[in-house]
Amino acid sequence: MVSSRLTRLLFLCTHILVLIINVNFTEAQLGTPEFPAAYCFDDKGNYTTGSTYQTNLDSLLSTLFDASNGHGFYNSSLGENKDRVSAIGLCRGDITKEACGSCLSRAANGLTNNCPNQKEAIGWLADCMLRYSNRSIYGIMETNPGFDAFNTKLVSTGLDAFNQAVVILFNGLGAKAARGGHLWKFASGNATIPSANITIYGLAQCTPDLSEQSCIDCLETASGGLGSCCNGSIGVRAVTPSCSLSFWFHFASLSCKEADEILEALQFDLASIRTATNNFSEANKLGRGGFGTVYRGRLLNQEDIAVKRLSRDSAQGDIEFKNEVTLVAKLQHRNLVRLLGFCLEGNERLLIYEFVPNASLDHFIFDPIRRAHLDWDSRYKIILGIGRGLLYLHEDSRLRIIHRDMKASNVLLDAEMQPKIADFGMARLFDLDQTQGDTSRVVGTYGYMAPEYAMRGHFSVKSDVYSFGVLVLEIITGQKNTSFRHGGNVEDLLSYAWKSWNEDTASNLIDPLLKSGSIPEIMRCINLGLLCVQQNIADRPTMAAVILMLTSNSLDLPVPSQPAFFMDGGIESSSDTSLAWDVNSGVTRLDLSKSNSVKYMLHG
Repeated sequence: MVSSRLTRLLFLCTHILVLIINVNFTEAQLGTPEFPAAYCFDDKGNYTTGSTYQTNLDSLLSTLFDASNGHGFYNSSLGENKDRVSAIGLCRGDITKEACGSCLSRAANGLTNNCPNQKEAIGWLADCMLRYSNRSIYGIMETNPGFDAFNTKLVSTGLDAFNQAVVILFNGLGAKAARGGHLWKFASGNATIPSANITIYGLAQCTPDLSEQSCIDCLETASGGLGSCCNGSIGVRAVTPSCSLSFWFHFASLSCKEADEILEALQFDLASIRTATNNFSEANKLGRGGFGTVYRGRLLNQEDIAVKRLSRDSAQGDIEFKNEVTLVAKLQHRNLVRLLGFCLEGNERLLIYEFVPNASLDHFIFDPIRRAHLDWDSRYKIILGIGRGLLYLHEDSRLRIIHRDMKASNVLLDAEMQPKIADFGMARLFDLDQTQGDTSRVVGTYGYMAPEYAMRGHFSVKSDVYSFGVLVLEIITGQKNTSFRHGGNVEDLLSYAWKSWNEDTASNLIDPLLKSGSIPEIMRCINLGLLCVQQNIADRPTMAAVILMLTSNSLDLPVPSQPAFFMDGGIESSSDTSLAWDVNSGVTRLDLSKSNSVKYMLHG
């Protein structure tokens, strides 16, 4: 896939040419170039060809992919007594489900080839780990065997500052990964050394069956030996059966030939896209957004794609187009839609994305028939997935990105109803130390925009948090924020949500179709949604705090105050109203071509 090639090229560009060192492995156990690290436990017993144990092992590895927790962790067992086999698979937290499946499949083949008759074995590829045993291995923290890999190139100056930055980065990532919950214990981030013009990137991950403390202990053990082997190395990876960590760095001014190859790898020719979409036929049209129309297509290799064809008179010009290509190509997260490439020929500007089969969230959550298929567990999974995608954009990616147009129609749902944030045409890139920005041209969608952005053009990560809060309340109620219906009345959702919360009748907000589900959990999410739409920016939580609130029921949530926007007037638009206006000298000039009698009232 293009994304895999992109990742490899980025690693080459930052000179991450990692060499394995022989710490816990014999030469035979280092595996092959295709399978670099495979440890076979000779002291745990062997099985014979054709035995019941081998049959169970082969069957278990072939069906392991059915035992996913939805976040790249696979755990299953098969057989009885001495013939019982247990297996665990774990993929790196920032790769796609498809890449994960491919990695684990290669790991299963490679591990059984490298360890042809051992009952217990473990192996690592670049993106995944696989292990199996004749004993129980779930929930047990293990740090042996393990191996370290490092780049032989060393930091030339500022070693003390470099090592200190690495320690601080790993401490933060380790704590963050450990708090991830029982489904996903993964964190990524970066640190800068301004004096040396260096940015350090890091990853930390544990198998999610570990407790928070066990995860921390495992990562500390994994990092403990790096000082003796890899002091000053510009790239390091340390792995154990229960956790892994890695870091690499590059100079801010670094450039290389591979960057040009990335652009070439992402570029499609117009003829192939016309063929894939049947010349952009009406039958292949999936929908229309603010900047153009989206079509379904199928490439010659039978891969399904979604093609965003930008309008020739679109407000998104060349700058926005390059912005979306540049940003999305660098993003890798399960809750972000994956950009496969682009096409720029003549007047045609096309963005080619992975095809996400269940369309956008608004097609489900606002449809009374489709909404019935979304029980509370499904809706909670969607809320959590959107939150994790935003957290990645704000804090965990190599860039800090403000989406600026979070809404239900910009959240796509895959075959398993996992959410993927889409449409980065309005996104803004921040420097790592930048916290907010200003614009004289406000763009976004009515009802989702934070007050400081809508009225004054100020935006920050808290602007996206506001939009997320609106989304949470929409998912719980099953209704649009601008046209919430209660009885025969049409009200603004935020106004009604606040009044209901204040009068202790917030249960009236819950979609009647949610006949089952944890009422305390739903009420907690209502509380969270109201916290996200507070008028005071400082009162809104960060996305990191949001995820913690969603995954830790023992954490007490603050009491919300009155939200920022109330509506005074009717709203007769049946679809999202995209807005664009200029903010000059405190005067807001609005273009509301799709709405009638709209008045803003800023309270507080």
